[in-house]
Amino acid sequence: MITLATNDDLPATDVDPFSHEVLEDPLPFHAELRDAGPVVHLSRYDTYAMGRYEQVHAALVDWQGFQSGAGVGLSNFRTEKPWRPPSLLLEADPPGHDAPRRVLSAILGPRALRRLRERWFAAAETLVDAVLASGPEIDAVPALAEAFPLTVFPDAVGIPAEGRENLLPYGDFLFNAFGPHNDLVAEATPDAARLGAWVNDQCARAVLTADGFGAQIWAAADRGDITPDQAPLVVRSLLSAGVDTTVHGLAAVLHALATHPDQWQRLRSAPHLARVAFDEAVRWGAPVQTFFRTATSDIRVADTVIPDGKKILMFLAAANRDPRHWPEPDVFDLGHDPSGHVGFGMGIHQCVGQHVARLEAEALLTALAARVGTIEISGPTRRHHNNTLRAWGSLPMRLTAAR
Repeated sequence: MITLATNDDLPATDVDPFSHEVLEDPLPFHAELRDAGPVVHLSRYDTYAMGRYEQVHAALVDWQGFQSGAGVGLSNFRTEKPWRPPSLLLEADPPGHDAPRRVLSAILGPRALRRLRERWFAAAETLVDAVLASGPEIDAVPALAEAFPLTVFPDAVGIPAEGRENLLPYGDFLFNAFGPHNDLVAEATPDAARLGAWVNDQCARAVLTADGFGAQIWAAADRGDITPDQAPLVVRSLLSAGVDTTVHGLAAVLHALATHPDQWQRLRSAPHLARVAFDEAVRWGAPVQTFFRTATSDIRVADTVIPDGKKILMFLAAANRDPRHWPEPDVFDLGHDPSGHVGFGMGIHQCVGQHVARLEAEALLTALAARVGTIEISGPTRRHHNNTLRAWGSLPMRLTAAR
């Protein structure tokens, strides 16, 4: 049970949002956070928290007041040295954010996705056929949610096949590092330097294929759109944020559909709803739970003044289930309009690769809908804990081939 105390008219709690209890089931804490008020003080970390849609959305679009450049994790780059060079997209504000964002937005734009569409749909069909041929019982996390992105996305970036098993543990550590230095960070720290070195090596021009996103980023440096020093950091942004988030998004939509058989049949009868299903799962299942911002001055939110330099933890997942904004927020329903959810962020820092993730989901869900009659949970599920992401570690499922 979460108890909230009032101090100087500001609700406060000593609950640790990064505890295993909350990471296992964050929904009760999110509900109490929203009900407590627009802003809550997290006394354990001396930070401020927002869980209501109105305030979270407003902070995400106000990059001048709520900066990303001081880090989107608990660590404050104003007073602490980053453990790695900061992301030019996620952990930077204008003007430094502008050129890398503009370059990557063009590379990941509609024209590129049209070129990938046929190839990715074919790859999804091949994967689903192989999974069905292996038997009806699968673990959907490694068999589908991991297998598909770990094939098509690194291919599109242009990195070698060897070593791709490093991508998920690297991303897991990266997103854990946005939280406090707890056991989740400590467990992965011994391997962090090796993983980081491997990822950095994949960003070099000589390693990348000539026809991938990575080569296009280096070509932008040749044109002077970004600097040669920025190019590998932009490639790194793709490998850092483009894999784990999609894997956990796919796992979220597979779990949602397996536990809502009526919605699965709805998708089968109307496969054009694949992207709606994915966005509804991102809203409902919230693969990305939180991100921090830092106040650039004494800034007022509702009746609270957040002091200059203080960290603000935005609960994206809580905002995406705020009944003040969403009708029936706790229901997964393909009849909902999930547009406007903050699962991909909002404003200038909104996920630049969100349409890539949607295309991956559309390809996989379309292939499944055409080939699978029923999808159901067939055994005990297991969560994978991460300080930032809400992930499934195991999703035993039974797939029955369509007749």
